[in-house]
Amino acid sequence: MLLPSLDDGITLLDVEGGRGVPILQSLVLDHLLLHDGPAFWVDAKGHATTTTLAQIAPSQRLLNRIHIARGFTAYQHYGAVCNLPTAVNQSIQESTADTGPCGGKSMGRDEDTSPHTPALIVAPAVDAQYRADDTLGETHAKTLQARTLARLATYADGYDIPVLVTRNELNEFTEPVATVADHHLECEQTRMGPRVVSEDFETLVYPVDDGAYYQTTFAYWRQLLAARATQVGVESTTTAPSTPTPEGVGTGVTADGETVAATADPLLDAWTATGTGGR
Repeated sequence: MLLPSLDDGITLLDVEGGRGVPILQSLVLDHLLLHDGPAFWVDAKGHATTTTLAQIAPSQRLLNRIHIARGFTAYQHYGAVCNLPTAVNQSIQESTADTGPCGGKSMGRDEDTSPHTPALIVAPAVDAQYRADDTLGETHAKTLQARTLARLATYADGYDIPVLVTRNELNEFTEPVATVADHHLECEQTRMGPRVVSEDFETLVYPVDDGAYYQTTFAYWRQLLAARATQVGVESTTTAPSTPTPEGVGTGVTADGETVAATADPLLDAWTATGTGGR
């Protein structure tokens, strides 16, 4: 097992020396391979990028299960987090209308999960907008971040699912992120590839065809996820694109309530409704 499993509750992923977009996206896709249901992603700082998601995902169907909202200010980010239950309810209504309440279970998936209810919530750089918003004083910024973390903890408990978060910086401002986290993953870059460590997991081997090691590349994550897809009986349907494509990162709801395909253009990707402080 080269990727750690995500347990229910908030998991904080700290990545040494960078934003860790490939490892974050790989953890999300690996979890979706093992569990039915959609992922709801509240993005900041461009972590939900088409380029890497399309390159490493073993199946286009996985990408269609990712719902994305983006906030460009502290209030937009907080508004997207607050409106997540509305997005979940809308997704459940649409999916049950399409497939019926029983849905369909996938081979190799967790028997306790539903194809309709959320499988995962993702909130990368959860501190970024509150730190960067010039309209907020320090106290107000900390308060708004604390409310965001409290809501994410409530969702983790209410839906009985993992909530995966990262932080933009490690300092006093982001100590509450570590405090609220139930689990902590640390990823460091080594000459053999990424090494992920937690209380009950450590990456020890980096196998390829002949047993040799190689550096952290998109091919590494793509091969790892392809192996997982084979393990759970998911047919690989995607290939690495030579250039970024605008399609393929899931769906979102615009400020006007229109459901659209999530694209590389972040202005199209938000489920924040008008009047919630997000626009």
